[in-house]
Amino acid sequence: MDFKKLISHCKEYGFIFQSSEIYDGLAAVYDYGPLGTELKNNIKQYWWKSMTQMHQNIVGIDAAIFMHPKTWKASGHVDAFNDPLIDNKDSKKRYRADQLIEAYAEKIEAKIKKDVDKAAKRFGDSFDEQQFRTTNQRIIDRQVKIDYAINTMNDFLAKEDMVGLKNLIEELEIACPESGSRNWTDVRQFNLMFSTQLGNIAGEESKLYLRPETAQGIFVNFLNVQKSSRQKIPFGIAQIGKAFRNEIVARQFIFRMREFEQMEMQFFVRPGEELKYYDYWKSTRMDWHKSLGTPSDHLRFHDHENLAHYANAAVDIEYQYPFGFRELEGIHSRTDFDLSKHEELSKKKLQYFDPELNENYVPYVVETSIGADRMFLAQISEALQEETVPDAKGNDSTRVVMKFNPAIAPVKAAVLPLLKNHEGLVNAATDLFDTMKTRFQCQYDEKDAIGRRYRRQDAIGTPYSITVDHQTLEDNTVTIRERDSLNQERIHKEEVPDMVGAATNINKLL
Repeated sequence: MDFKKLISHCKEYGFIFQSSEIYDGLAAVYDYGPLGTELKNNIKQYWWKSMTQMHQNIVGIDAAIFMHPKTWKASGHVDAFNDPLIDNKDSKKRYRADQLIEAYAEKIEAKIKKDVDKAAKRFGDSFDEQQFRTTNQRIIDRQVKIDYAINTMNDFLAKEDMVGLKNLIEELEIACPESGSRNWTDVRQFNLMFSTQLGNIAGEESKLYLRPETAQGIFVNFLNVQKSSRQKIPFGIAQIGKAFRNEIVARQFIFRMREFEQMEMQFFVRPGEELKYYDYWKSTRMDWHKSLGTPSDHLRFHDHENLAHYANAAVDIEYQYPFGFRELEGIHSRTDFDLSKHEELSKKKLQYFDPELNENYVPYVVETSIGADRMFLAQISEALQEETVPDAKGNDSTRVVMKFNPAIAPVKAAVLPLLKNHEGLVNAATDLFDTMKTRFQCQYDEKDAIGRRYRRQDAIGTPYSITVDHQTLEDNTVTIRERDSLNQERIHKEEVPDMVGAATNINKLL
């Protein structure tokens, strides 16, 4: 669905609101509404259960947002957590240099996609997209431009060559989106951490940071968790929590925000065995995404061409958002970098005694890191659809529906009395609602015609709508309507809670 329609739908139905909207909002900060909160909690619950409940050797923690400032010195964030920024002298707008170059490549990719879509329409079922992309000279030439821009940019980023980045922007004739001019400043590095003071005393001694990632809270607690939970290598520590980055150019709705939530797991292994577990977590995490019903062609692996200095393997799971394939989750083999750096600066041993090898060592780490907000956006993007369905009279009509996996749908069932001014129907519907609400999230709705209420539930992704009508008062049966198929059947009202509960139980995903 069109991205603007998706954003509008999120506001209209209470999934996402602009933060501080009555004061004209705060850029790149968003609030989760009633339905958004339920959906996000369900996503987090699915991740948490799949990590901690389904793995005997993974436990969870909840580390504080504030940490000793030396934590971020050891991790490299104080010295190296930077974005390359460039200003346009005419518009006075500031941009990330890498995002300007990526946007240049995206425009060319959009032209390629336009040609591919035209050819697909022309050739129909016999169309071979891969062959077309590799044999059409215009597409080949455009792909060469994309590859040159991205590969050259990656080389300059790896070498922290800010002069090279500026020269590349000028070579590609990239203009400011606001002013249209190419009057650029030099590229400079800008640290992304938010800082604050401890108490009222100013100075370096009292400087604190809002954490830019949740992983360091796991690393500094490595021995506390290992000893208290009596874990043996290999084992993992999982955490869900807020992180903060002072993104200068935050964009694409909730995809890139200044305040966001991460779901991370650090898996500690013997040195030399990290790549075995790296492969295991690659396939395990991809299966996790697919089990929600996300089609395989909407997900892909993207290997990192330029590895971080601490990594010996890294891959992203990318999802096809309405604005293209982007990173959803990262799987990284971080070697022993983090624990070794904390050991070095803290002067405390962060080693594991391996009884099988009869030796101490600093474990290696395989990380899985997924943004809860990006996962939320992926599920909204996947679920929100417009389709043509028959109305009550058998005529075609358009409905907007969110086809969430029932296990993560924000509302599992809606109870609808046929008439709102009929005491018997209202009482029967209220009784059924009261019975069901103790087991899962339900809605009671008696406003408007029944067809309109069905459409409202479709629009928020409710898997089941239960209608209480006059026959209910005679034989205690109700009509249960399934969201995706639109099938309706009559069942005894006492069967409804078990039926809905079984169909929407999150444990089915596990």
